[in-house]
Amino acid sequence: MTTCENTTVSLSILVVDDEPNIRKILAMALEVDGHRVTSVSNAKDAVNESNRRFFNLAFVDLRLGTESGMELISTLCAACPWMKIIVITAYASIDSAVEAMKRGAFDYLPKPFTHEHVLLLVNKVADVCRLEQKVEALQGELNTENPDVDLVSQSPAMQRILAMARQVADSDATILITGESGTGKTLLARAVHSWSRRAAKPMGVVSCPSLSLDLLESELFGHVKGAFTGALRDNPGRISACEGGTLFLDEIGELPLPLQPKLLRFLQEKAYERLGDAVTLNADVRVLAATNVNLEAAVAAGKFREDLFYRLNVLELVMPPLRERPEDILPIAEKLLVFFARQHHRNALILAEDIRPVLQSYPWPGNIRELRNAIERAVLISSGENIGAAHLPMKMKSVEQTPHLGDLISLEKIEELHIRRVLASTKSLDEAARILGMDSVTLWRRRKQYHM
Repeated sequence: MTTCENTTVSLSILVVDDEPNIRKILAMALEVDGHRVTSVSNAKDAVNESNRRFFNLAFVDLRLGTESGMELISTLCAACPWMKIIVITAYASIDSAVEAMKRGAFDYLPKPFTHEHVLLLVNKVADVCRLEQKVEALQGELNTENPDVDLVSQSPAMQRILAMARQVADSDATILITGESGTGKTLLARAVHSWSRRAAKPMGVVSCPSLSLDLLESELFGHVKGAFTGALRDNPGRISACEGGTLFLDEIGELPLPLQPKLLRFLQEKAYERLGDAVTLNADVRVLAATNVNLEAAVAAGKFREDLFYRLNVLELVMPPLRERPEDILPIAEKLLVFFARQHHRNALILAEDIRPVLQSYPWPGNIRELRNAIERAVLISSGENIGAAHLPMKMKSVEQTPHLGDLISLEKIEELHIRRVLASTKSLDEAARILGMDSVTLWRRRKQYHM
C-alpha cells in the first residue's frame, strides 16, 4: 500500500485505457498495493464511472482507439475537480503529455512503465491528497477563531475526564461526549483526535442542527451530480474527506430520525452510499459525537433510536459544568484575557481584584462560552489596563459570592442567593420553581421581594 508519513493510504483509482493488457497490468499493480481499482476502455465509460463514484486518481491514456484522451481530461476535471489525473503516453508524445498537464493533468506515466514507476506517482498523489486534507482541516480551525484555551485543569473531576480521554484516544472506539452547552465538548473531541494514531489524518466537524435533512445527508455521505436540484457536481462528503481520520458529530441528539439508521449502518459496517448513488462505499473513519441533551430521555420520547444510542455510547465522557470547576475559572479567564487583548490590539491587561470574586461566585449557566463572551466584552469596553467588575454584565455583578455554612448571615440572605443562582442556571421559571420546591406564585413573590 501507498505509505505517507508512516500511515497507510488506500486510494480509489480509475484506469482508462483501450489496451486490455495495460488495464490488467495497472490494475494488478495497484490492487497488490491495496488500492481500489475500476478499469474502463473508453471515454464514455470513464465519464459514467466518474459520475457514479468518487475517485482520488485516474490513469488516462492519451490514445483511446479513435478517441482522444486529451478531451477526456477536460471533462473529468470539470466534473471532478478534486480528482488527480495521470496521463499515460509513449515517449514519442511527451509534448502531448505537457499539453495534457496544461489542461489540468497532475503528471504523466511514460510507456513502457514498471511497477516502481506507478508506485512513485501514486505516492505523489497520496501525499498531495493528504496535504490538501490537512490544509482544509487547518483552515476550518482557523475560521472558527476560537481563543487559545487548553484543557489543562486543576479540577479533580476534569482531570479524571482528561485521563480517561487520553487512555482511550488511540483506540477506534466511538466516544460520546456529553455535558451542558459551552463546556468544551468540541475542544475535547479535537484533543482526542490529536492524541490518537489518526492525528496526521483530517478531522471533520459536522453540526447536526445546522443543516436541513437533505443537506445534512449530503454533507455526511456525499452526493452524485444530479441527485437533487442544485447538485451540479459530485460531492464526496465528509466521511470520504475524513478517510483514515476522525469525524466529529456535534449535537448528535438533533440528528434527524431518517438519517439515524444510515449513521448506525456506517458505525456498524463502515459502509454507506452517496445520495443518488447505488454504489456502496467504505471508509476507515472514527466517529466521535457530542450532545447536551439526555439521549436516554430522547429514546424514551421516540426522538432517537435506541440501537443508535447504544452504538454511540460505547464510552461516555461527561464534561463537568464550569460551576463545578471553580479552580479553573480564573486561569481560563486570564488565558481568554490574553487572547482578546491580542485580538483587539490592546496592551497587556490584568484582572483587577474586585472582579475575581465575582467571576468565581457567578454560576456560569453558559459555561466557558459565556465566560469567553464576558471577557471579550470587558476588553472591548475597558480603557485602562485593569479589567474590573464594572466591565461585567449587570446580571453577573448582582450574584454575590456564595456564603459558606456557618457564615454570619441571615437565612433570608441565603435564600435570596440560592434563588438567584437557580434562576441563573435554569432555562425557565417553571424549571426553577420545580428545583426550588415552590409553586410559581411563591417564586414570583420571592423575585419581587428580592428585586430580581
